[in-house]
Amino acid sequence: MTEREAIAAVWRIESARIVGALARYTGDFALAEDLAQEALAEAVVTWPREGVPRNPAGWLLTVGRRRAVDAFRRRSALDDRYAVLANDLREDGGEIEWDPDQIDDEVLALMFISCHPVLSREARVALMLRVVGGLTSDEIARAFLVPTATVQARITRAKKTLGAAGVPFEVPSPEERAARLGSVLNAIYVIFTEGSSASSGGDLIRYDLAGEAQRLARVLSRLMPDEPEVHGLLALLELTAARFPARTGPDGEPVLLEDQDRRRWDRSAIRRGRAALARAEAAWRWLGAYGLQAAIAECTPSLRRWRRRTGTGWCCCTRHSAGSRRRPWST
Repeated sequence: MTEREAIAAVWRIESARIVGALARYTGDFALAEDLAQEALAEAVVTWPREGVPRNPAGWLLTVGRRRAVDAFRRRSALDDRYAVLANDLREDGGEIEWDPDQIDDEVLALMFISCHPVLSREARVALMLRVVGGLTSDEIARAFLVPTATVQARITRAKKTLGAAGVPFEVPSPEERAARLGSVLNAIYVIFTEGSSASSGGDLIRYDLAGEAQRLARVLSRLMPDEPEVHGLLALLELTAARFPARTGPDGEPVLLEDQDRRRWDRSAIRRGRAALARAEAAWRWLGAYGLQAAIAECTPSLRRWRRRTGTGWCCCTRHSAGSRRRPWST
């Protein structure tokens, strides 16, 4: 792996935690995103010359924090935030340690601030992909087939809107989190929908966009393990993506579900989807909108057999909507 490939990989995986940590240190979401981008630019110059550091994400965070101190020093009046940052840097000294397996509350805060109600749906999607997904403006633009300048303008306006509204960088209270969770789930769902059934362009499926939505849903399920609809959304995405290999023919033409070669379905994705659906069912008596769609996606392969056996179009999903956790064909 080259240094540039290493930079891209680290950024894609760790950018959300880096931006989140910088936002917590500075108290300024827009500044944190800019600082993270500056650290990334410095890595592009430094790593090819000096090699990839032992702790790449920690290196990026350290550079970002030092840039934050420089930014505060340039301000006319030093405030308490600068004093805290300066003390932290003096105490830490060198490079910040980084646990690659830890997912912080800062990432959860990023998800909620990216999908704040003051933002438009287009802005939420762009900001989610940028600060949580780690995609560049060019990558987002290619995914949605819009000019890069359009994406950049959406992100810039979104950050200004959040700043003008005085939105704090914090995990919302449980009550507010419950009220705003729907907007986070919707943003992830919109990203996946655009990937699974592209609204424009020559390809029916955009695998990179759909895959990013799945990754975001997995991260959210780890951050909010007690929320059934989070698991319901993840189940829906996994079960839908499981059919991707059979959804198009040799020339890219769409293949109807009843005509698909089910041997081509992704069995690993089906297992992950069923596991997520089971977690959603275990967390609550009945399924929400995403969980119910996941249940429909799970039972669809058995629907024709169910119709032949019962003479009706109804299937297992009626039991889910009534609150049952057990599917009729399970033993």
